[in-house]
Amino acid sequence: MSGLKVLIFDWDGTLVDSIMRIIEAMHFASDSCGVPRCTDDEVRSIIGLAMPQVYDVLYPKADDEALKQRFIRAYSDRYIALEENPSAFYPGVLDALDNYRSAGYQLAVATGKSRRGLHRVLTGHQMLDYFDITRCADETLSKPDPLMLHEILKYCSATPEQAIMVGDSPFDLRMANNAKMPSVAVSYGAQPLSVLQLERPVLAIDHFSELTAWLQQQPGTLI
Repeated sequence: MSGLKVLIFDWDGTLVDSIMRIIEAMHFASDSCGVPRCTDDEVRSIIGLAMPQVYDVLYPKADDEALKQRFIRAYSDRYIALEENPSAFYPGVLDALDNYRSAGYQLAVATGKSRRGLHRVLTGHQMLDYFDITRCADETLSKPDPLMLHEILKYCSATPEQAIMVGDSPFDLRMANNAKMPSVAVSYGAQPLSVLQLERPVLAIDHFSELTAWLQQQPGTLI
């Protein structure tokens, strides 16, 4: 774990408190399209995937492409309305990110959001140029495929051992495993630590500030 220089973050449920909005938008899409609502836990279980994969997982017996596209549009429209005021960052996140940037870490986002969706929330937070690189599910392969991490590493001229993936879903951590990259699990997002621990993260945290304390203990730390 020596020589860490790239910190990669999931967005929803890791940096910002948006899980309940995702659940509400998913229920709205189900009601709008006349398909059965999934439980909150079922929706939580797919957070992190790209929307086409979300629908396929939640409704595996559905074979109607037009219905699938209506569902995705209904979800997107409702979520955009809910995000008129962007979801707030979890406590301590912004201060920590500022400290990481000042220390010299390269910061990246790897998200299941679309590019349009991430652009909208970054603009809302006045952070459009904040991260060194961001990768979205509609411009690469969806989690847990490691392609978006490979693309981030290439941009940052880093090896998997020089980076770490921080996320709240098994898809985040499995993506890191597939890229041979260490990962950090956060307990306050989509899934409990009991689920995330199955993906063998090097660290599990209950508060974002615990990441800083761990980074300070690593050989060759920048902070």
